[in-house]
Amino acid sequence: MSVPDRDADRMNSVKTTGVNAPVSLFPILLVNFIGTLGYSIILPFLIIIVIRFGGDELMYGIMGATYSFFQLIGAPLLGNWSDMYGRKKILLLSQAGTFLAWILFIVALLIPDTELFQFSTLQGSLLLTLPLVILFFARALDGITGGNVSVANAYLADVTEEKDRKRNFGKMAAAANLGFIIGPAMAGVLGATVLGELLPVIAAMLISLIAIFVIAFIMPESNPCRLSELVDDKRINKIFGQELKDCYHLTGAEKIGFKDVLRLRNIPFMLLLYFLIFLAFNFFYVAFPVHAVQSLNWSLLKLGVFFSLIGFILVLVQGPVLSKISDKFTDGMLSITGSLLLAMSFFLFSSNNELFIFIGVLLFSGGNGIMWPSFLSYLSKVAGQKYQGAVQGYASSAGSLASIIGLIAGGFIYGLLGVKTFLIPGLLFLLIFGLLILFFVIKKSYLSKING
Repeated sequence: MSVPDRDADRMNSVKTTGVNAPVSLFPILLVNFIGTLGYSIILPFLIIIVIRFGGDELMYGIMGATYSFFQLIGAPLLGNWSDMYGRKKILLLSQAGTFLAWILFIVALLIPDTELFQFSTLQGSLLLTLPLVILFFARALDGITGGNVSVANAYLADVTEEKDRKRNFGKMAAAANLGFIIGPAMAGVLGATVLGELLPVIAAMLISLIAIFVIAFIMPESNPCRLSELVDDKRINKIFGQELKDCYHLTGAEKIGFKDVLRLRNIPFMLLLYFLIFLAFNFFYVAFPVHAVQSLNWSLLKLGVFFSLIGFILVLVQGPVLSKISDKFTDGMLSITGSLLLAMSFFLFSSNNELFIFIGVLLFSGGNGIMWPSFLSYLSKVAGQKYQGAVQGYASSAGSLASIIGLIAGGFIYGLLGVKTFLIPGLLFLLIFGLLILFFVIKKSYLSKING
């Protein structure tokens, strides 16, 4: 199939909601906050659980990659479904999968620590236990239904005018990072009780249940089906009959494939950047908790404070700061600046000096705070309205593929290089910095020739 011209499609379609109808951002921001809160509660001690059940940093990375592998499969499908059947239904499906995954997580913590078999790696001997197997199943289930981020991004694009997208994507990111502030702090408090890690996981399950109720009863649909072509006036009875109920012809009903997505202008480059950004971040997210526990001898509380501090600064940057500067600087300028700050932060993380690590936190949070919302804003603009869910889904798949590589390679490489592993994401963000400059310079030159 071929991708229809987006401008012509917009003129021929009838939009019943979206930017023409005011839709409150509160429900989608709340869902994003709740989702991140649930995940971030277990982030500080997941590495501790994996090690206790017989794993190491490599097993920890593989467990993270399991989620990403199944998300690689599920995200494009869920993104396409959200274009066809509406964002709300798919968000509900995704959140239900997360809820069931937390139940499996609780089961893993409660059953006996039964050894299945032992095997050797370059880092030493590993045990595969029954709780670890169930944890892998939990991450797989959460991953295959894990299209909530891409569908949430598509939802936000549906209800936001183009001029406000950078600001609203900043609000979305700030809501998520507010969860990162509260979640690790809750982990430290709840994990210190006699129930240990079980109580934070129960809390994550209940939080996921709350998200299901918010989506089901508070969130309006942002992408109801739309007419993609004029209806034959001789069949007016059909309009008021069953075919109106089924929305006659769905604009998103034709499923768009990966090759079709690659034909959209600028999308291949954006998917490449999405891949590289996630690759760099996942090297960090798998290596730093291991580094903090094994090399820096940080406690669970201190690791929780570290992630809470990152989240707190991100909320400040992506909330009030980005709102003030979003109209003064372009998506490209903020993406370029943020990528450079991120590169510098990872180089600082390669030191064992806690002062350098703290400075790295400031640069990491500031760079991420202005780069990621600006990048998502630009991606939503080049994706267009009709295939927003599909493009966001394939972008999530690019991120998932990068996560698989980054999490497994990050765990393996940290076992070999230790703290020097953080140089890899630093170099990756220098590459992203250079690619962004090249892209926007070429784009500006091209537009100047057209306008000239």
